[in-house]
Amino acid sequence: MRKLGSLGVGAVGLGTMGMGGSYGPADESESVHAVHRALDLGVTLLDTADFYGGGVSEEIVGRALRGRREQAVLATKTGSVRGPGGMSVDGGPAHIRRAIDGSLRRLGTDHVDLYYLARVDPRVPIEESVGAMAELVAAGKVRHLGLCEASAATLRRACAVHPIAALQSEYSLWERHVEASILPALRELGVGLVAYRPLGSGFLGGSVTSPDQLPEGDFRRGDPRLQGDNLVLNRALAGAVAELAGAKGVTPAQLALAWVLSRGEDVVAIPGTRRASRVEENASAAGLVLTPGELEALEALGTASGDRYPEFLMRTIDQT
Repeated sequence: MRKLGSLGVGAVGLGTMGMGGSYGPADESESVHAVHRALDLGVTLLDTADFYGGGVSEEIVGRALRGRREQAVLATKTGSVRGPGGMSVDGGPAHIRRAIDGSLRRLGTDHVDLYYLARVDPRVPIEESVGAMAELVAAGKVRHLGLCEASAATLRRACAVHPIAALQSEYSLWERHVEASILPALRELGVGLVAYRPLGSGFLGGSVTSPDQLPEGDFRRGDPRLQGDNLVLNRALAGAVAELAGAKGVTPAQLALAWVLSRGEDVVAIPGTRRASRVEENASAAGLVLTPGELEALEALGTASGDRYPEFLMRTIDQT
């Protein structure tokens, strides 16, 4: 167990974006089974969002939690909106107030344990967005608040309005931008870090080696890190991780997750999957201890080549 602010969660959680079809067609029964297996193993943090599959992920998670809601720390997000022109950001108070009711309906619950603003809206002062979210806490619809992909400066402003339990940001062996200023600010403020894409969207775990193997509709087909020269360089990095994992007798995914968890007791990883077998593999990483030599070897590998997202999505990330 680890702490996100005052919220206790398991060290490894479960990301559910793929259950909404972001990685191509998803099987609902398989997804529900994965959630059930996670709960059986003590994986408590379930992470979803109102824009994953237009709410489909929330609906599936809600159905999976029938009769088991008390076993989960349920987190969802709002603030990213899918429209005809693609993704946009809406952190306005009116949107936030409407969105929570839709999420609660789809999830089949009267509250969520952690509610994130998925992206900082440059048109709305963060004080207004967090102020509206704080109203939801007062109303009993939300227990704790979080932000996603926010800078250290934005985080400080948010914490001055209401306590923030967690910042969700990409963090993995090949993406370490949070280490410069964001992670120190989190520790100064007592905010936990929830690391999404801790396996580089499957690449570090060895399940993805080329965009050509991915189905139509999988957002990773457009990942800059899986294109051209970036792909060649990143394959070499993933191969080095696999070699180190083999020497330790674990899977590449387990080794990559163990590295993320080694960053501190205030860091939680949420690898995404729709398969119970992957849930089991990922959950076991919580008990894996890395030696100083292994940590040194992993950290010497360097980071990924290429941007994290296509340009239009990079513009939604507040890292300044």
